[in-house]
Amino acid sequence: MKFGVVVFPGSNCDEDMRHVLGDVLGQEVDMLWHKNDKLEGFGPGDCIVLPGGFSYGDYLRSGAIAKLSPIMQQVITFANSGGYVIGICNGFQILCESGLLPGVLLANDSQKFICKNLHVKVDNADTPFTQKASADQVLKIPIAHADGRYYATAEVLKTLEDNNQVLFRYCAEDASLGDGHNPNGSLNHIAGICNAGQNVFGMMPHPERASEDILGNTQGRLLFESLIEASKKASLEGAIA
Repeated sequence: MKFGVVVFPGSNCDEDMRHVLGDVLGQEVDMLWHKNDKLEGFGPGDCIVLPGGFSYGDYLRSGAIAKLSPIMQQVITFANSGGYVIGICNGFQILCESGLLPGVLLANDSQKFICKNLHVKVDNADTPFTQKASADQVLKIPIAHADGRYYATAEVLKTLEDNNQVLFRYCAEDASLGDGHNPNGSLNHIAGICNAGQNVFGMMPHPERASEDILGNTQGRLLFESLIEASKKASLEGAIA
């Protein structure tokens, strides 16, 4: 599987993502500058990653300027053709701003930047990004954001819930939900969602920061391993067909 990691002015998790995907998981990784107006060498079984950081200094709104970068039109086309796209933290914000995912990420209800380890519950284990997890499994993954409060209209929320597009929710260590375990005020405790086609996924927590033994936590690696396995399975099924 081939990954492309997009680098925007202000990205600061791009190298972390490259290291985990390439050095830890042994996948092919290309770093993609945001001004590229072509996306070549990527097929439907590959993945484009929008990493965390502060693209364009988070001016205007987080992700609102990055969505105008030349490469984003190529990413949108790639996603609409069935290619996998992941957005982490700032990348999630960009996916929402670009219309690849519904809703928006607003300022934390505390009006403070929050950086800490917390727990998220797997709400749907039947997607390419979560298939190696089990339903209601709790993962410990760090967050680091000031604008992570997921918001959407009641109609959009109902669609997300009805279609099982909510993949992760903030929770307690025992998987229970409560205001004390919702770090930013996200509606329905939403930490990560996917599109209806299950090929575009965004989340605020940072799984790449929980993917190595040396960091004392490898639970975030489950997401990337799930996607790699899903890509291999799809390629095998395509070859057989």
